[in-house]
Amino acid sequence: MFDGVHRGHQEIIKSVAHYASARNGESVVITFDRHPKNVIENRPPSFITSLGHRLKLLERLGVDNTVVLNFDQNLAQMPAEDFVHEVLVSWLGAKCIVLGFNCHFGKGRAGDITLVRKLADKYGFEVYGCPPIVYREQTISSTAIRQAILSGDLEKAEGMLGRPVSILGTVVKKSGRGRTLEFPTANLNLHHEVRPPRGVYGTRVRWAGQDRLALTNIGLRPTFAREELSSEDETLEIEVHILDFKESIYGKDLEVQFLFKIRDEVTFKTADELKSQIERDKDLLLKRAPTCGGEAFV
Repeated sequence: MFDGVHRGHQEIIKSVAHYASARNGESVVITFDRHPKNVIENRPPSFITSLGHRLKLLERLGVDNTVVLNFDQNLAQMPAEDFVHEVLVSWLGAKCIVLGFNCHFGKGRAGDITLVRKLADKYGFEVYGCPPIVYREQTISSTAIRQAILSGDLEKAEGMLGRPVSILGTVVKKSGRGRTLEFPTANLNLHHEVRPPRGVYGTRVRWAGQDRLALTNIGLRPTFAREELSSEDETLEIEVHILDFKESIYGKDLEVQFLFKIRDEVTFKTADELKSQIERDKDLLLKRAPTCGGEAFV
């Protein structure tokens, strides 16, 4: 899945790039359009990175080609050796295969590095494995990162990701109330990506090739009345106020990096109180941003 494209995944990709360069070949990453558990176990979708976000991150790492397989019942039932023969060898012409230490594939997760090594001579490719990457005595995994993000431990998640926690969403139209408050916001549809807990965060976005600071609110907008919906997930909103920015970006995808949490969500009695608090939030962002951790977009 390469969900998160975290430091463990990055080591695999570095290895692929190294071997591709040494053999005058091209680096290829294989991923799925959806998580296998969504099909096999009928679980609702939940990602660190949606497919579009994943593709952006892989491109930044210099991957030559990314193959996106449609994960359906037919693929789920494909035996592991058939996957190696039909997809990796016959279709892609793989001459070198690199797998993570805990990679499993094929029907019943029967495929692993042991099986692939057994097939190497038969199909004429080389096989390399990547060991686990550890952060603070814990093996880096998508599951551990997902839990850290949901619990609000941005430092741990960033340490495992190798970059700040980020979300990618499509800017959608809402009430436009932020503009009337003189703090226009971009409201994001996250496409099932996990996000940090409710609150106001100092963030950074990339637009038109430039990094820009932003205030991001994840919450219910408690100062203003809302229509009642069936669950918190349906009512939660992600609002991004990009500093010194006036362009219309409806319908565009926006990536937001989380730098630090500023405060919890608060209910204000009046719009003026809210505006005053946003100004204080903005001042804190400008004060802390030059020294905050994490790499800028690359």
